[in-house]
Amino acid sequence: MNQDTLQGEGRDIVGKIKETAGNVTGDRALQGEGLIDQLNGKTQKVVGAARDALATNGAPLLDKARQFARERPFASAALAGVVGLAILNTLRGKR
Repeated sequence: MNQDTLQGEGRDIVGKIKETAGNVTGDRALQGEGLIDQLNGKTQKVVGAARDALATNGAPLLDKARQFARERPFASAALAGVVGLAILNTLRGKR
């Protein structure tokens, strides 16, 4: 386990506590915060798991990506362009 996994677990637990407290007190805002914290915690745990997987199995995946780029340069460029546009559109909406 890495730092992301541990922090994600902590956020998930805090979110569950907030949600429960919101349920008990009838505070919908606290319930919502708890659900958001749980979602953020779960997301961070997935990032941690992905980092662990890449650390142990990343070399073969990186080799496959390089081979794909060498064999299909135009498809690689198109894929990079689409991903770049998706990131720009996502960031543009977060103002």
